[in-house]
Amino acid sequence: MAFKFENLKVWQKALDLTDEIDKLTKTFPKEEQFVLTSQIKRAADSISLNID
Repeated sequence: MAFKFENLKVWQKALDLTDEIDKLTKTFPKEEQFVLTSQIKRAADSISLNID
C-alpha cells in the first residue's frame, strides 16, 4: 500500500532533485565533501521528507 503523498508530482520531483544533487556533489572538490556536500544533501533530503 502506497502512501498518498507518493502520487504527488512535487514529491516525485523532490526525489529527482535529490538524485541530481547526489550526482552534482560528487563533482565537488575533496575538501568540500564533508561540510558543504553534507549540508546540501541534507537540505535536498528535507524537501521530500517534509511532504506528507
